[in-house]
Amino acid sequence: MFDEAQSRRLAEAALRSITLSTSRVQGEAFFRVLVRDLAAALDVAYVIAGRLVTMEEDGSEGIQTLAVWGGADWLPNLAYSLKGTPCSNVAEQSMCFYPCGVQQAYPDDLLLGEMGAQSYVGTPMVGTTGQSLGILVALDKREIDADKHLLALSLLSIFAARGAAELQHQDRAAELEREVHARTEELRLATTALVEREKLAALGGLVAGVAHEVNTPIGIAVTAASGMEEFARELSRKLDGDKVSRSELQQLARRLQSAATLVGSNLARAAALVGGFKTLAVDQGSESAQQLDLPDYLRAIVQAHQPVLKSAQVQVQLTLPDELRLRLVGGLLSQILSNLLLNAITHAFDEAQTDRRIAIGLCELGETLELRVRDNGRGVPAEIRPRLFEPFFTTKRDAGGSGLGLHIVQTLVQRLGGTVRLDEAAGPGLGFIIRLPRETPHF
Repeated sequence: MFDEAQSRRLAEAALRSITLSTSRVQGEAFFRVLVRDLAAALDVAYVIAGRLVTMEEDGSEGIQTLAVWGGADWLPNLAYSLKGTPCSNVAEQSMCFYPCGVQQAYPDDLLLGEMGAQSYVGTPMVGTTGQSLGILVALDKREIDADKHLLALSLLSIFAARGAAELQHQDRAAELEREVHARTEELRLATTALVEREKLAALGGLVAGVAHEVNTPIGIAVTAASGMEEFARELSRKLDGDKVSRSELQQLARRLQSAATLVGSNLARAAALVGGFKTLAVDQGSESAQQLDLPDYLRAIVQAHQPVLKSAQVQVQLTLPDELRLRLVGGLLSQILSNLLLNAITHAFDEAQTDRRIAIGLCELGETLELRVRDNGRGVPAEIRPRLFEPFFTTKRDAGGSGLGLHIVQTLVQRLGGTVRLDEAAGPGLGFIIRLPRETPHF
């Protein structure tokens, strides 16, 4: 038995001890330390900290324990219904104290029987808005002495308030994490949509260039075919006449042959343009690894861009090995080179510049491929260079630039297991150095 002064000193000592130990931790660790130290301070077998939840089985109110001290160690967390338990009174924001006979008072509470509990002290954890968040409960296999009553209720009340604050902090943190996750997902989807739109815009530019370029040979072929029709009609008239000379027939045959040759060559040119563009468009939608002769593949990509290169008066100089066969995701590589070519056409050259060139070089460095792309344009100021790969960074926002071209290049290079950086070598224009493994490991 303790007198009032001794009880006060004991309570103050326990309060300082538990406050010190719980001040260093938060979250799950906070509740584990709390139940352990409360059990020691109150000299009881069990201390439970639990959150108020809705039971999945029947939708009733229940408790999901946050930490359970069981005499010598922490016990596994569990969920239990509030029906027929003293905890139901606590959850309704009533302090509950049974110095003895708690099992007899709540015979349907099987957990009390399993614990062998005889005494019970519980207090609610109430949030700042007045709602019950959980409970803090001490149980013992012995009767709780009357002199412990005030100590138990005092400590439980103090730390129930601290536990409620911790639960609210956890709830706010979880809500913030959900919001961050939702916003991140929204940003990811928006960025993906913008990247896809940028790809389609690039293909759209190629379509317009190819369409313009294809019109010329098709127009010539149509004109030549019309001439062939006229030559054929003239031949029919000659043959239907009373008299036709050998020289006239030979002349008409030469005209027909010349026109047929013109039709064939120009249709072949148009077919090559369309075929090159079709290959590029289909490859850009594919992420399958394939065996490639890389120099030939790079030439085909440049050839598919000839209409837009010709329109912009840009020449491409290729420095490639004669042959280099390897397994690579050609679709991603074509997107990388296409973006670099279109980026140079859009940004690199002043209107007054007449000598416009883009140099593309390829070489092997052991198990690594090095692809260099450099223009001879106006270059980029030093203060802008570190930001070139940032998404949405562009110096031509007013002209419709999205700032995604080089970010797409960086993303695709990384997907191929490689790296891309600016070429710091002295010289005009802007250059990029791309390092790729000989075989893409991810596909």
